[in-house]
Amino acid sequence: MPVKDPSKVVPEAPAESADAALKHIVDGFLRFHHDVFPEQQELFKKLATAQKPRAMFITCADSRIVPELITQSSPGDLFVTRNVGNVVPPYGQMNGGVSTAIEYAVLALGVHHIIVCGHSDCGAMRAVLNPSSLEKMPTVKAWLRHAEVARTVVEDNCSCGSEHETMKVVTKENVIAQLHHLRTHPSVASRLAAGQLYIHGWIYDIETSQIEAYDAASDSFLPLTAGEPIPCATPRGRY
Repeated sequence: MPVKDPSKVVPEAPAESADAALKHIVDGFLRFHHDVFPEQQELFKKLATAQKPRAMFITCADSRIVPELITQSSPGDLFVTRNVGNVVPPYGQMNGGVSTAIEYAVLALGVHHIIVCGHSDCGAMRAVLNPSSLEKMPTVKAWLRHAEVARTVVEDNCSCGSEHETMKVVTKENVIAQLHHLRTHPSVASRLAAGQLYIHGWIYDIETSQIEAYDAASDSFLPLTAGEPIPCATPRGRY
């Protein structure tokens, strides 16, 4: 099923001027500084010299995705890395910011969980399905080559009946692909083998707030539900 070309989508007229947009952000900081910070001053005092995050959270740069809001986490809980398409380049191909962050999180911070989180209505996934839309964005096009495997899997195997279904499937396949890439990083592979690190693949639905998590045992995405075992994408440790 063809997917809309993101380059053909006409953006809505801006609701506010550039100056007003910046003022909104600055006003938010001032509210934080004067109202929120004083109430949590002891927490920030502890965080001023050290961090011990509960997990690394790799997700999309999309402005609608706020990891701390979605997981109701406090400052210091999540070590967050964001990029277009929640991509994890395979080790050695592009040892840039994502690879550096992974290595630091695992070896320096000692995180025990890495979550790769995709989301509904992802513009990056729409672009992956329509590579011609990226002709004027060469760096984005090069970056999203790390997600091409998802498009190939969908094109070769999915008889999707609608754009919505195609987007859902390619988003899931992309998360699975990035989990495979994640396992190529030596620091990750070593801790996985030792049973000291756990990896997870999530899909967050913006409209409903539901999260589906990849379960390696059943090779499927299952809902995160209270009282049920948490689906896990982690291979069994060998040592």
